[in-house]
Amino acid sequence: MKNTFESIIILTIISFLFYFSQNNKSMEFEKDKATILKMCGCYKVTFNYTETFVFSTDPSYNSSPDMKESIYEWVDLTEESENKLVLQHILQTSSDSNAFVVKHWRQDWQYEDINIFSYDLNNKWVNKNLKKNDVDGKWSQKVFQIDDMPRYSGIGSWVYLDDRIYWQSTCDAPLARRETKIRSDYNVLNRGNRVEITNYGWLHEQDNKKIFRTNFSDQIIAMEKGYNTYEKVDEEKCQMAINWWKKNSNKWQYVRDNWNKRLAQSSDLFVDLENNSISLYKRISDLNIDSVNASVIDETIASYIIE
Repeated sequence: MKNTFESIIILTIISFLFYFSQNNKSMEFEKDKATILKMCGCYKVTFNYTETFVFSTDPSYNSSPDMKESIYEWVDLTEESENKLVLQHILQTSSDSNAFVVKHWRQDWQYEDINIFSYDLNNKWVNKNLKKNDVDGKWSQKVFQIDDMPRYSGIGSWVYLDDRIYWQSTCDAPLARRETKIRSDYNVLNRGNRVEITNYGWLHEQDNKKIFRTNFSDQIIAMEKGYNTYEKVDEEKCQMAINWWKKNSNKWQYVRDNWNKRLAQSSDLFVDLENNSISLYKRISDLNIDSVNASVIDETIASYIIE
């Protein structure tokens, strides 16, 4: 009788601890989700990049010039499901009527994501399957280029500490877009990313390594600091971007779906950019909105894929 009573007590305690753990995890999930959603809205953005250390042994090495640029961005909650949030950035060059609007980068956040992609070399992305224990309570951030081609992905936990809220990870990416036409001495950017929610909006802080990679080794050429601030402003300042995205979002949903389908396959993804004189973004942008469908997008993207 005593053993039975003790067993009941033990089972009750275990059940209570399990319930408490699951309830606490659910609360943390909702807190993280609300934090990610704070990145949506209209922002005045300032991009800042500077090289900090040089490791190249080339005596003629020249550091990249410092970059500082300000624009406006509309960050739209484009998709939302139980464990996934898709935030699309639409760039607007200014807040006046002469502004130029273009689709910018995209960030997908997914909870306890076991399938991420890792950049290797020469426009090749490798699928990686993670163990469930390694992603417990964590979020992946998958970043995509203006044509929705993959760029980089990392995984980490949202941290709430001493009035600070941030998420961080380290991962490899292709050559930075701002340097594709001025640099050829490195081919991989190892990105140390920190996304932090601030009192003015949010901050994307980076500690990057510029790497020349071969099939046998990595050589660090230089390091750089990125400090990109997103200052929240009135939504009306992004009205041109908002209107543009409403008009074009259906077309780009086909594009997102196509890339997601390709990334879900077990094989690695190779993209051929050398044999196409017209960029994929321009080719998709030039497609008539009324004639776009899944088949047209698949045919367009397939011309850039090495099977």
